[in-house]
Amino acid sequence: MSSEQTPSLPEAAGEDLFNYAVDREDMKWLVETVFQSEQTAANTVEYELQLLKIISVGWSIAYYLEESPLKQQILRSFWEPVREFATTLSQSAELFTGQDFDYFELLKQRLDTYLQAMGQAPQGTEPVNVIGPAFAELCGNSEDAFASLVGAKMFGTALGRVQEYLTESAILPQ
Repeated sequence: MSSEQTPSLPEAAGEDLFNYAVDREDMKWLVETVFQSEQTAANTVEYELQLLKIISVGWSIAYYLEESPLKQQILRSFWEPVREFATTLSQSAELFTGQDFDYFELLKQRLDTYLQAMGQAPQGTEPVNVIGPAFAELCGNSEDAFASLVGAKMFGTALGRVQEYLTESAILPQ
């Protein structure tokens, strides 16, 4: 892309939402101020929060734009940089540990886990009420209320921020 070209609305939206998804400030805040458990390792919670945030943003785009003709373009503009980000992380992890690592595959596995949990929930259960406990389980302790809380908060916050962004960008009607 030349410096004179500006990204299309779907490309810009995908890029903005990707940048939000990988920003770590809200994750750090959740771990430092909300998560107060000694039952689950804070570094595990932070690691899982990053995965959950990326998944939540992607899920939110698909959810809020279900009927929009821009849905596929924005999803593509979001997931392409996620794949590049995942490839870079995977390569770095492989160099550091000497073991194969596929961060994008891990994202897909986590998405499947969350979708399966939502699919098993009783009809009418709000997704945020399913995501928190599933998150705590992925952190290694399904009984940890603090892990469940931060997972639910991350999911709910991501949904709200994506909806706000799409509305302010006039992609999603008010």
